[in-house]
Parts: sequence; C-alpha cells; structure tokens
Amino acid sequence: MSPTDTDLSTPRNRRRKYPSRSARISDVRSKDRRRRSPRGRMSSFGYLILVIGVLGSVAPLYWMFVVGSNDTSAVSAFPPVFLPGGNFFENLATVNARVPFGGSILNSAIVAVSVAVLQMFFCSLAGYAFAKLRFRGRSGLLVAVVATMAIPAQLGIVPMYLIMTQLHWIDTLQALIVPGAVSAFGVFWMRQVVVGAIPDELIEAARVDGCGTFRTYWQIVLPNIRGSVAVFGLFAAMGAWNDFLWPLIILNSPENFTSQVAIQQLRTDYMGVDYSVVMTASVIATLPLLLLFIAAGKQLVAGIMEGAVKG
Repeated sequence: MSPTDTDLSTPRNRRRKYPSRSARISDVRSKDRRRRSPRGRMSSFGYLILVIGVLGSVAPLYWMFVVGSNDTSAVSAFPPVFLPGGNFFENLATVNARVPFGGSILNSAIVAVSVAVLQMFFCSLAGYAFAKLRFRGRSGLLVAVVATMAIPAQLGIVPMYLIMTQLHWIDTLQALIVPGAVSAFGVFWMRQVVVGAIPDELIEAARVDGCGTFRTYWQIVLPNIRGSVAVFGLFAAMGAWNDFLWPLIILNSPENFTSQVAIQQLRTDYMGVDYSVVMTASVIATLPLLLLFIAAGKQLVAGIMEGAVKG
C-alpha cells in the first residue's frame, strides 16, 4: 500500500476512501447497467421458445373453456371454434342436474386440505427423526422407505381395499384421507431439508436447555423449515385434489364423490357423453388449483429451485 493511500489529509484521498452518497449511488447504477448488459439479456430465440412453451401450456385450458362454453358440436366442428360461446352457465346447470357437483368440489377440498396438513406434520416429523436422531437401524429404515417409491401404487390397491373393508370405511372420505396421511417421497424430502437447514449444534443446544425430542421438533426444527414444509403441503394438496383411481374404487355414493369421480360419472351417464358438459365441469374443477397456483406460485417455484440447488 502506498503512503498516499493512507494519507487522509488531502481531499482526493478522503473522497477515495469515504465516497459521497451520490458517488455510491453512481457506482451502484453502473454495476446495475453492467448487469443488464446485452451479454446478460435473453436472445429473441429464447423469447420465442418461451412464448411457444406458454402458448402450448395455456392452449389446453383455453380449449377446455371454449368447448365448455359452447355445445358439444364444438368438439368436432370444422373449421375449429376458437372463441368462447354463451352456453357455459347452461352447461353448468346440466352438470349440477346430473351429479351433485358443488358437493364434490367441497369433498375434494376437505380431502386435499386434510391430506396436506397430515403430510406436512408426519413427513416433517419423520424427516426430522431420520435426519437428527440416532437410533439402531436408522439407515436401513430410510432405505426401506425410499425403496417403497419404486413399487407401483396399483399393487397396493387390493390390500388397501381389504383393509378399508375390515375398517368399514368403504364409501367414506376417511378412506381417502388416512392412507394419504404420509408419503415416502415426503419423508425423504423433509429429511433432506432438515439435514441442510438445521445444524447439529442447534439441536444439541436445545437439548442442553432441556427440550425433549418432540419439543425440539415443534419449537426449533419446524419454524426453521416452515417454508419448505408449506411448499410440500401445496404439492400434497394438488396431488390429493387430482387423485382419481383410488377415489373411483372406494366411493360409491354421489354425495361422497370427489370432483374427479363426479366428472367421470358425467362421461358414463346413460344420456351419452356430452363433451361440453364434461369440459364445463373440468373448468370448474381446475379453477381452485389455478387460484392456488396464482396465490402461491412464487413460493412453489422457490421451493422447487431450493430443492434443486440443495440436491
């Protein structure tokens, strides 16, 4: 370091060491301009690919609304119908006349919220146990839990149906909620989150202060991973909302139908398949998920990116 750099007696050296507010703002703006330089901008080809991707994603939803707001001839019309019609509410009345669709939406909401809450609790609790507790067979149990993800879910349908029969839970909503209360993927995800977010020193400090195992989880671990737990809960709710096969098998009464099963009943109605009615019901069943994504889309993307970076 030269002697002139430490000499603060001259105005030039003082300005160099302690820049003014305007100089600091100018420096920040110059850095921002460099960050926004053409080298960091997306090319026109990149924007074209993004636009094609967005249109490809939105097109099925728009086509569903177009058919749902016209009559069933819009499905096979040539030239194709591209504009919404005026029959949406008439088709919605037909949907409600054939199946109790409002009740099915409520049943789907009950199942989705219950499954999400239970999975957030049990999966984060199990993830904490696999990540921070020391007990015999921990690694083997974790491998066994992860290995269950390789088993097709269809193989468990018959045993689970027999269990539901023994419990007298056929045609009830708890037959949908209880089997979905915990998932192997959720346990593994939460275990990875706890390993990355909670240092061992924090757990040891809580134990020194007298916290038991569950109190450490509830007051130390859960508040520190609540963001990832919330994102996992959103994914669990969406999975439960869109579940079709198991509800179709276990539910018999129209008043217990979920929205996906109710839409299936519209397809198998004795009056034949009215695609405009089916699409109207599909639009209504999709709206809650769209609203959920609009409200929590940023958190969902952040959770996915967080998992990708940690992975």
